[in-house]
Amino acid sequence: MRAGHVGGTRPEQGGDGPAPVRVDVSALARTRARRPEAVAEAAARRVRRPLVEGSGRLMIVAADHPARGMLAVGERRLAMAGRADLLERLCVALARPGVDGVLATADILDDLLLLGVLDGKVAIGSMNRGGLAGSAFELDDRFTGHRPRDIERFGLDAGKLLLRIDYDDPGSLRTLESAARVIDDMAERRLPVFVEPFLCRRRDDGTLRNDLSAEAVTKSLAIAGGLGGSSAYTWLKVPVTENPDDMARVMETSTLPAVLLGGDVGEDQEGAYEKWRGALQLPTVQGLVVGRSLLYPADGDVAAAVDTAVGLL
Repeated sequence: MRAGHVGGTRPEQGGDGPAPVRVDVSALARTRARRPEAVAEAAARRVRRPLVEGSGRLMIVAADHPARGMLAVGERRLAMAGRADLLERLCVALARPGVDGVLATADILDDLLLLGVLDGKVAIGSMNRGGLAGSAFELDDRFTGHRPRDIERFGLDAGKLLLRIDYDDPGSLRTLESAARVIDDMAERRLPVFVEPFLCRRRDDGTLRNDLSAEAVTKSLAIAGGLGGSSAYTWLKVPVTENPDDMARVMETSTLPAVLLGGDVGEDQEGAYEKWRGALQLPTVQGLVVGRSLLYPADGDVAAAVDTAVGLL
């Protein structure tokens, strides 16, 4: 973290591993209480970069889960509820070579701005977080996060929206329409927007299940790519299909640039890496946007998990 920024320290490195990061929550809270304008000031002085540079590949760490009430990692139901711990993990990830940036909601991006760790990094604002996990209104996914004008005002580099579609739920139509208008608004500002589409359905117990079959993912990409009056600034954020061998056929659905998303922590982390490795060879796939599986790896080594993912690019 750069000198002069609040709330964080990086002790001198010892041994072979990266130096630990310590976030001072008290310092962050004092700054927020006494000088709320410090967030805008930090955003204004942030050193920006193009969304895509160098090799053209993107490695983005995602941390927008808490705002949807998704705090669980594996069997740990409240793993992401510890904000200092989450910020420390993000600081470790952002410091690793090859990591291009972060995707998060305003509260987390504001903390990272105050910590001074976003210079030269891509900052992506998460836009619709109203479809709270497990709620009856989960598919009426209102845009309660970053607005296009917020992304422009704070000098962020892109936005991201989640688009879950259940043919049996009228809330999906409202989300489709509002997503299309946000895509229009972002295109007018010449700001990229990452659209993460799923076809889904409710189980008997009321919970949502994303359909990762080849046919469902293909349809979701076709629907997402056609939203709005222009697709010039639209990217797709795509899951790997149940059968990874189907990805080549699925990705033929669109010429839009795409990134692969991660998911929850699983026991077979090596299997996840292998799925990403194959899909990353496809012509429209430009990189990875991964969160929990890198920030909360089973062995606890964030730096090693991130380095492995970067190596796939």
